[in-house]
Amino acid sequence: MIRLKQLTPNLMVDNVNETVNFYQEILGFELVMSVPQEGVFNWAMVQHGDVSFMFQERENIIGEYPVLKDVPMGGGLTFYIKVRDVKGLYNKVQKRVNIVLDLHRTFYGAEEFAIQDINGFLLTFADAASTEE
Repeated sequence: MIRLKQLTPNLMVDNVNETVNFYQEILGFELVMSVPQEGVFNWAMVQHGDVSFMFQERENIIGEYPVLKDVPMGGGLTFYIKVRDVKGLYNKVQKRVNIVLDLHRTFYGAEEFAIQDINGFLLTFADAASTEE
């Protein structure tokens, strides 16, 4: 039986270093690895708890996946991330990011808010306690 084990998105970005800095400084992610290891990155991976993202520089990823040549930055993607203490995270980041959905309770009972990162990707943060099954 086939069983999927993990999802780590690889996102096309204009500047990997600036993106890594945003995720580290604003959201508390840690740099796990990068290519090259120092200087101007073509690719990097960040992680915070069980959540990880890879970022790949636009021209570099287009070289690997030519089909992405005409895809706009942000690509219409949203990411739904469960977090402990969503109110604490909201209070920490609200003045430092573009909030696209203010902290609210959804019709399905989750307390959540959404931001836009520096590349146009939307990150929705939801209280893990209110979304656990």
